[in-house]
Order: sequence, then structure tokens, then C-alpha cells
Amino acid sequence: MLKVCSISYLNSIPFVYGLENSDIGVDLSLEIPSVCGQKLIKNEVDLALLPVAVIPSLDFADVVSPYCISSDGAVQTVCLFSQVPLEQIKTILLDYHSITSNALVKLLSKYFWKIQADFKKSEINFESKISGNTAGVIIGDRAYKYRDDFPFIYDLSYEWKKFCGLPFVFACWVSNKPLDSSFKKAFSSALKYGISNLDLALSEKSDTFCTQIDKIKYLKEVINYDLTDEKRKSMHMFLDLIS
Repeated sequence: MLKVCSISYLNSIPFVYGLENSDIGVDLSLEIPSVCGQKLIKNEVDLALLPVAVIPSLDFADVVSPYCISSDGAVQTVCLFSQVPLEQIKTILLDYHSITSNALVKLLSKYFWKIQADFKKSEINFESKISGNTAGVIIGDRAYKYRDDFPFIYDLSYEWKKFCGLPFVFACWVSNKPLDSSFKKAFSSALKYGISNLDLALSEKSDTFCTQIDKIKYLKEVINYDLTDEKRKSMHMFLDLIS
């Protein structure tokens, strides 16, 4: 049985629902994005909803499905929070949940915002250290808790869209070994089932997410699941810029 790791955020509910309501037969685990990435690197799983920035770290990487986690413009749950405007930021705390968003904030700082900040890794409860000239990246559903606490909030997907005019891909389904084509087809069908039944997926799963998000609107209007050619172009551009 193949081991599969998905992300333990609201935006991944359709994928989890689809896999759990299929007969594909996988050993499914849920983790924060950074752990999901490490599991695939360490070969603890065969397939993962992988933070895009991890792809270059794999000896073998195959994007096995035409589905992803992406946003065309503001994503709302991946932001840089600050008490001061960009040009006054001296330090940026990097969310320990993240890999791709941390790489994205570094990229935007260098190529788009043109600011020079010190980047520091964070630990649990780092959010309380965001003050003065120290800003912080916060990702996932918990980012909503801080939207009223800071005068300056920079949505990283929106900033990427302003930078290059493209949607941003946060994670896609990647295997660290060749997989049978029939499995990949069945796997994608399971994902499609979940995406096509968002209301059912939310009715079964969303109670575990204590958040102020309008969940239906978020999944239907903010998160994009199709890995289109335009998004593949964006993904390759992002990987080139962080290499």
C-alpha cells in the first residue's frame, strides 16, 4: 500500500475527502506543509501534496496529478504581517509551518519589494514576536486570527500576481519514485471527486477547523485546484528564481 501525505489545512479538505471516499487504498497521513515535505524527502511516504519549493530537493520528482493548491491573486491565508510598512522592516520571521511561502517572501523581498531584511527561522508561538521592525510570515488557517492585529498585511500570492501577472502554486501532488499510470489515473479521479463535492467534504470535515473563514467561499472562490499550463509556467518561474 502506498503511503500518501496530504496537508492538514482547510484548503486540502477536498483532497482528503476524495481519497477517503475512494477505493484506491492508500495509507494517508496529514501534516503541516514543512513536515509533509520532509516526509517525502526522507522517503517516509511515496507521494505527497508537496510544497513546490521542495521539488528541487528531491532526487526524483514526478508531478502525478493535474490538481494543486493555488490562488490567482489574494489567497488570504499566506501573509506577511507587520507593524510597519515594507521599507521599514528589518527582520522577517519565517513560519516554521512553511517552506514555499518562506521562499516566496525572500524572492519578493529581493526582486519585487527591493528590501533588505534579515530572515530568521521561527518556533511555536513566534507570532508574539512580530512587533516594531520585525515582521513575520504566517500561513494556513491560523493566519486569519491575526488579520485585525497588524496595520500592514501583505498577501504573498497577491504580491506575486503584481510581480509577474501569474497565479501562484503553493503545493502539488508529487511522487519520489515512478508510479504506475493506472494508479495515477485512479488517484487523480479520487481528487477530482473531492473537488467536485466541496459541500459534502466540508460538511464532513470542516468542524475540525476553528476559523473565521467563510469556508465555502474560500474553497470555491479563493483556492484554485486545477494545475493549468499557466500555473505550471508560474511554478517553473518560481523555481528558477529561488534556485
